[in-house]
Amino acid sequence: MSEMTYRDALNLALREEMRRDPAMVVFGEDVALYEGSFKVTRGLLAEFGEERIKDTPISENTIIGMAVGAAMGGLRPVVELMTVNFALLAMDQLINHMAKIRSMFGGQTYLPMVVRMPGGGGSQLAAQHSQSLESYFMHCPGMRIAYPATPADAKGLLKSAIRDNNPVVFLEHELLYNSKGEVPDDPEFLAPFGRANVVRAGADVTIVAYARMTVLALQAAGELEKEGISCEVIDLRTLNPLDAETFIASARKTGRAVVVEECWRSAGLGGDLAHRIHEACFDSLLAPVKRVAGLDVPMPYSREIEKLCIPRVETIVSAVRDVLAASV
Repeated sequence: MSEMTYRDALNLALREEMRRDPAMVVFGEDVALYEGSFKVTRGLLAEFGEERIKDTPISENTIIGMAVGAAMGGLRPVVELMTVNFALLAMDQLINHMAKIRSMFGGQTYLPMVVRMPGGGGSQLAAQHSQSLESYFMHCPGMRIAYPATPADAKGLLKSAIRDNNPVVFLEHELLYNSKGEVPDDPEFLAPFGRANVVRAGADVTIVAYARMTVLALQAAGELEKEGISCEVIDLRTLNPLDAETFIASARKTGRAVVVEECWRSAGLGGDLAHRIHEACFDSLLAPVKRVAGLDVPMPYSREIEKLCIPRVETIVSAVRDVLAASV
């Protein structure tokens, strides 16, 4: 095990997989000479050369379309969009082509491609560059979705995504890039898709979260422990496939649940998670499921106002207290 940042864990995953598979290529805006907007592709051009690490024009629809064609042609592309917000310019290729081609061709072709996209708020980048759009992708069948919370999962899930023969949307929260954690050194270490992690065991309430919200949920659980409240924290890790079995079993055990997401509350992922818990645990719940989500507003530029729009540790703590005080 080695301690490294989330950023370096992603970089290591790319290096290991490129060494393992000569069919793997990386391209996107500024991924080669500039080494990526968040430096995830640092050093790859020097090691693998310009045939496998390529800068592209500023055209997200073209980048994804190139990757679709490359994957159908026998390569294994990993593309980087500068930010998930720019994926909106590529939705035709993502939704109408990448997600559907394997099904429309009756399984006669594979689409082994990964689209890496940084996202999330909290960096004071205002309304057009601070969005959490994971529910957009979850709504469309045909693509897998990963959103790791830790450096270990960043490495393990990215390696699993690269080896998968299905298209994968790989989301990375911008505020996690500098976070540190223990990462397995084994180049064959893989984190499985569709298997959530119980990152903290507890008895009083279940907190379901993912990505940066998992980090905040763990901090909230630490604060609540001082009050004698035992929280079980579930990190989803992948959003498609979604491991509902793990968080439903936890909610059935504790009798109470709080679901935490950074995306907007209206038609957000949390509504789906809460419904699944309610539907499966109706006879076990001791209180209504509580949702914590981003506010339904365009993200403001002001740092202090931005903080109010994104779930915080104190928001989660308050939600847990509310669900413990409530009853069905």
